[in-house]
Amino acid sequence: MDIRQLQYFVRIADEGSITGAARSLHMSQPPLSMQMKLLEEELGVTLFDRGSRTIRLTDAGKLLYNRAQGILELSGAAVRELRDFGNGLAGTLRLGLISSAGTGEIGRRMRQFSKRYPKIRYEISEGNTYELLEMLRQGRIEVALARTPFPAEGLSCVYLEAEPMMAVGEASYFDGIPEKEISIGQLTGKPLIIYRRWEPIILGAFHECGAEPEIFCKNDDARTTAIWADAGLGVGILPYTAVLRGWSEGIVKKKLTDEKLNTRMAVVFRKDRYVSGIGRKFAEEF
Repeated sequence: MDIRQLQYFVRIADEGSITGAARSLHMSQPPLSMQMKLLEEELGVTLFDRGSRTIRLTDAGKLLYNRAQGILELSGAAVRELRDFGNGLAGTLRLGLISSAGTGEIGRRMRQFSKRYPKIRYEISEGNTYELLEMLRQGRIEVALARTPFPAEGLSCVYLEAEPMMAVGEASYFDGIPEKEISIGQLTGKPLIIYRRWEPIILGAFHECGAEPEIFCKNDDARTTAIWADAGLGVGILPYTAVLRGWSEGIVKKKLTDEKLNTRMAVVFRKDRYVSGIGRKFAEEF
């Protein structure tokens, strides 16, 4: 069994037919079929249930498919790492970023890392934290810069400093609240715009002070919260780094003092996947 056979096997499984796999691999069908026959003979198992038009994986085939994906990923990562070794720290980092990752302290750290390693190039995928975790699972990105809270099982995480949440909205929403730092309870009765993932934490903070929040809008991205708050639709609850952007005139920003609302950015990668030298260096030095 060699890497080429595993590549052929995975392509057949993904395409659902040897004909489709041969077409995508730019090769004829007979040698591809022969390679799979040799692979089955070597392993002593049947990998495919062959139908008239499509093929399906047997239980043995499903097991090999799961293993083969990891082997092929490791093989590709090893090639990239050796090239990096020969060229100095150079190559491409497949990095996932949340929408607020380029502002404030995070932007400064990105600039510093880029200056230290000018030969590194970046392939950026954007999304919310859960979308980035799914990209990690699929192998579409190697490292993610995500925000707590998120389930960390199976992940290696390097956490950055905690940052407070901010209440952001038109000045009229803060009439009678002159303080620059406020508690979550002072937002009782205000139309709140919140990121759905933080809803349990925000509800818990309100309940601790004996209040009930008025949720005007729940969404799946901090950018949406910022846009709606900037439009005067309500009071957005956002991380500190997410409010470091241009806002319309008259928008007020107040720090929330409730420490249970604090959040942190984290450099995240999978424990069960090989991480390139570039990825490890990013996690170590970011």
